[in-house]
Amino acid sequence: MKVIYFDTETTGLDCACCKIIELAMLTVVDGEIVETYDEFINIGCELPPKITKITGITDEMLIDEGVSEERIARDLKERLTPDTIMIAHNCQFDLSFVYSLLNRYYPDEAYDIVSSLDWIDTVSVLKDRKDYPHKLVDAVEFYGIEKVNFHRAIDDTKALYHVTQAMRKDRDDLKEYLNVFGYNPKWGISGIEFKFIRYEAQPYHNMGEKLPYSEILPNKISKN
Repeated sequence: MKVIYFDTETTGLDCACCKIIELAMLTVVDGEIVETYDEFINIGCELPPKITKITGITDEMLIDEGVSEERIARDLKERLTPDTIMIAHNCQFDLSFVYSLLNRYYPDEAYDIVSSLDWIDTVSVLKDRKDYPHKLVDAVEFYGIEKVNFHRAIDDTKALYHVTQAMRKDRDDLKEYLNVFGYNPKWGISGIEFKFIRYEAQPYHNMGEKLPYSEILPNKISKN
């Protein structure tokens, strides 16, 4: 079984007009970490100052260390093989950006690539475990995990890996969250609405009431 924990840093919140500037992936196969992937992306334009302030990523870093979007799209296509489980914190956001990038370079294949995978949103899981707030830093604190340099994709991805292990140890029901994303009914679904994801209303203050799940979801989660 292959699981990829992943995170993106972007130029903004809208996948229709904003771009990924850093992509990190931690690939686990049969319980062993087999690849740590972290790349800056040279998007060919200046970053909004607020993004540099939040992430610490500068234009110079993207120019000096960044690779092309085409290279990232090729890397994603190579790694996102069918039946891989993709895990992200606020997965709807990262999935929307990953799909948008793939679609720019592989428009005939992008949807098939992302729909052949299984997706878990750890924000949806966390909302069923603790009351508001639900950022990754809150999950790290909740589970007593050593803090990292948040808002850098590779550090967030490593933290996500440890958070997910803690979630599984806390309550072994992650299989129930495969391809089920919660969303705040006050704001609706953000990004691209994917047909292979089931979206369920999930308020921020959700303690005591879990998301409704399908009884036929496959058990694909083990020790990864």
